[in-house]
Amino acid sequence: MTNIHQTSGRWQLGLGLSTLTVTLWGILPIALKVTLQKTDVYTVTWFRFLVAFGLLAIYLGMRGQLPTREKLRSTPSKLLAIAIIFLAANYICFVKGLALTSPANAEVIIQLAPILLGAGGLFLFQESYTLLQWLGVSIFTTGFMLFFKGQLTSLITAQHTYLLGSGLVVLGAVTWSIYALAQKQLLRNLSSTHIMLIIYGMCALIFTPFATVNTIFTLNIFHLLILLFCALNTLIAYGAFAESLEHWEASRVSAVIACAPIITLISVDTVSAIAPNLMEPESLTFMGILGAILVVFGSITIALGKSN
Repeated sequence: MTNIHQTSGRWQLGLGLSTLTVTLWGILPIALKVTLQKTDVYTVTWFRFLVAFGLLAIYLGMRGQLPTREKLRSTPSKLLAIAIIFLAANYICFVKGLALTSPANAEVIIQLAPILLGAGGLFLFQESYTLLQWLGVSIFTTGFMLFFKGQLTSLITAQHTYLLGSGLVVLGAVTWSIYALAQKQLLRNLSSTHIMLIIYGMCALIFTPFATVNTIFTLNIFHLLILLFCALNTLIAYGAFAESLEHWEASRVSAVIACAPIITLISVDTVSAIAPNLMEPESLTFMGILGAILVVFGSITIALGKSN
């Protein structure tokens, strides 16, 4: 169908961009958890969008690549509104959920997002999996079941706030998948950088009334630097993700992104060893390690098991 966005076919570039995205998203929950020790969720979210918008606007302005009025008029306004609203909802749901749970648990549950994105890519964009990739899906699913067995058990017996946080992260996963599918279709009208510039700016406006700007000026140097990292993470990670959809199918991109929990757990253990007062370590059993290996192997099989 001619009205469906087609990728460039440069899957190696798509894989590289997806890897950068998953690395940044894997360490983001830790940085956000530290930031939330001193700042509320609305101010953090507003600051991330504002800085990302400002830096991207400066970059595009210096290169003379800001979107033109003609480009904006030709863009489906309803589809753009869907992308803006659902990404804003994803950000606030995930950060609110993270505040009530742990980084590892939040990163586990948010993996519903790439699964839904992959399903959307298969059905909406007429993408397809080879037999080898379906085998990868089976390995991938088995690995996650083993890897997250302990976390799923804790969810059942958890206290009310923990369950509420987990529910918010689930909602965040649903809203993110809707945003991502809308983003991919918008690539027919705008470049990935133009789309993200508009989304960042509009989301910053949405959260401005809820932000407590004064709290930012009360942060010490350490927490301010972590907050800045969260903002830069937003710009670079989403920029890489948006560009990866230009070169690779949504179903393949989702397979790579699904490795984020492994990076989160490794990062949590590293941070907890260096600074135990900032983060408690996550315990990994033999079954968890085996599951992690299967998740990685399954993801690689899905990503690289494409037909020529």
